[in-house]
Amino acid sequence: MCGIVGYVGKKNAVPILLDGLKQLEYRGYDSAGIAIIDNNQIDIIKEKGKIVNLENIIDKDLYSNIGIGHTRWATHGVPSNTNAHPHNVGKITLVHNGIIENYDELKKELTKKGYVFKSGTDTEVAAAVIDDVYNKEKDMIKVLNKITHILKGSYAFNIINDDYKDIIFGIRKDSPLIVGIGENENVLASDIPAIVHITNKYVVLDNYDVVYLTKDNVKYYNRAGKEIKK
Repeated sequence: MCGIVGYVGKKNAVPILLDGLKQLEYRGYDSAGIAIIDNNQIDIIKEKGKIVNLENIIDKDLYSNIGIGHTRWATHGVPSNTNAHPHNVGKITLVHNGIIENYDELKKELTKKGYVFKSGTDTEVAAAVIDDVYNKEKDMIKVLNKITHILKGSYAFNIINDDYKDIIFGIRKDSPLIVGIGENENVLASDIPAIVHITNKYVVLDNYDVVYLTKDNVKYYNRAGKEIKK
């Protein structure tokens, strides 16, 4: 069990992500990390151990309006900085709650395609699957619907794509994921405690729902790729 949180909005995402992760620390505490957009680049900071260890190495002047975060309880790979989330493969940076049951089989297939893996996690494999499909489809809604037929197991993902640096994408299957609706800010998290410092309005995603978050817009799609209302 792990905790994930994402924020896009008018405020500095860094303290918001850290506050959200502290509220989710009951879901995992062997490592933690965040990924933010800094000067149009993905900046990933992660650290083994409790969230305070991560907080202690983050530059107090770090500022971004968008980011994703994770607190981990090991499923695959020992607790370490390398195995900590977020994971980045190609254009995809993500955090994950759940277990990808067929990750070993997928890892072998992706290695033949030229992907090189740094960690021992199933999550890095999931990031590579999404990157591989995105390189063909170039449409994240179609990509996230397609991976539901590839990945076996449970997952809730918060995803940033290098080509869409003002958007957080999310999808869930058998792992909890909620959307917090604010004013010129939106949140994506595992559980309500991670969003209450932002908003008291939220939407619970159903299995296979895909969500698209910007600071002032939220869109939902079903498994067929059709936009739906929630």
